[in-house]
Amino acid sequence: MTPTPPLDQSIVYKVNQLITADQFIELLAKTTLGERRPLNQPETIVGMLENSNLLITAWQGKQLVGVARSVTDFAFCCYLSDLAVDPHVQATGIGKALIRLTKEAVPDNCSLILLSAPQAVNYYPKIGFTEHPSAWMLTNIEDLK
Repeated sequence: MTPTPPLDQSIVYKVNQLITADQFIELLAKTTLGERRPLNQPETIVGMLENSNLLITAWQGKQLVGVARSVTDFAFCCYLSDLAVDPHVQATGIGKALIRLTKEAVPDNCSLILLSAPQAVNYYPKIGFTEHPSAWMLTNIEDLK
């Protein structure tokens, strides 16, 4: 596993700092993750934020530049649903810091689980994630047989 560099001192990280749907949408729209999120449905974005129970954010001054949004039981598993970093500050360690801070917020034996965006599929093994070959998704109830 590649060691995590020290946190960038110009970036401030916050745990469970509330953000607005507009702030989240603005950040997501800058990233490839925005292509797979309902940016034109602010009520859904609000629900995503309100029903997450672990939110790590990265700030450069007053600008939101990174988000790790998770749903967890704080015991067995933590689903890291969204990891987004502003392209202007990508490759500076912010994404890895958001992941590290997420993992530090849950017990050691709590697994961190995520579904990778296609563009990031090669990133996660480089930083220590193990591929799991049997993840499944159901988005449309009509597909249930």
